[in-house]
Amino acid sequence: MQLVFHLGAHATDEGRLIRTLAANPEKMAQAQAHAPAPGAYRTALRDALLALKGGPADEETQENLRTACLRGASGPVERLVFSYENFLALPDRTIGASGFYPSAADKLGPLANLFPEEETEFHLGLINPAVLIAALMARQNGRDYTEMMAGQDPLDLRWGPVVARMAEAAARCDAKLVLWCNEDLPLIFPEVLRAMSGIADDVVVEGEMALVEEIMEPEGVKRLRAYVAQHPPLSVEQRRKVLIAFLDKFARPEALEAELPLPGWTDELVAEIGAAYDEDIEAIAQLPGVTLITP
Repeated sequence: MQLVFHLGAHATDEGRLIRTLAANPEKMAQAQAHAPAPGAYRTALRDALLALKGGPADEETQENLRTACLRGASGPVERLVFSYENFLALPDRTIGASGFYPSAADKLGPLANLFPEEETEFHLGLINPAVLIAALMARQNGRDYTEMMAGQDPLDLRWGPVVARMAEAAARCDAKLVLWCNEDLPLIFPEVLRAMSGIADDVVVEGEMALVEEIMEPEGVKRLRAYVAQHPPLSVEQRRKVLIAFLDKFARPEALEAELPLPGWTDELVAEIGAAYDEDIEAIAQLPGVTLITP
């Protein structure tokens, strides 16, 4: 069996990926894949992780997890897809005294050890740290900005070191690490869905255009659906060219902008964080063992 852990990150796809897969049970069954409902497994996984303390699960524990995770599956399952934005950290622990996602790499081995003999993949959507920090601030209950930042300079909260450590941890447990940028997701949503689920490229997934449609004018959505119905894209490249063309013409400007109302932040700081993020993505793409899905 193959295990896929979609690790978030916070404030990325907001559950759209796993909901889309769950809304395509027949296509998932054809691929012998299953995305169990979160309520079916999160407590079981948490309890197992606490009990195992990072060690490999015994056969009884694995069988109990399989039973919990396979409820509702129709037919044989060779690929299980789990999704939880808090796998790497709770929102209030995303920034700590030791940095950005300080425990992320340490989470991978214990997750892989839930089914130590099976193939494991870790999937993660990256996000501009400026946007993430603003989103995390909105989720803080009773904590102010200074407390949330834990003494960290916003410019020091970078994905490069975090992913480098995660890549090393994934290699130690012989697991794949698949990444993408959340900013690219409207254009690569169909490919990310297939990477997670194993659904074949030539199988149409209901809702695979939903994310790009969310950021388009209604007239653009109407025209895109009509165009795709008359001219089904024959390849990934063709589909992306179509989406780019329609976004260039029909994207809603307000849907592409993020509000970052944080104390002391300037446009210059936001631009610096964005430039550092771009540098990190270039470096991440070169890391051994990392698959980066790009437009």
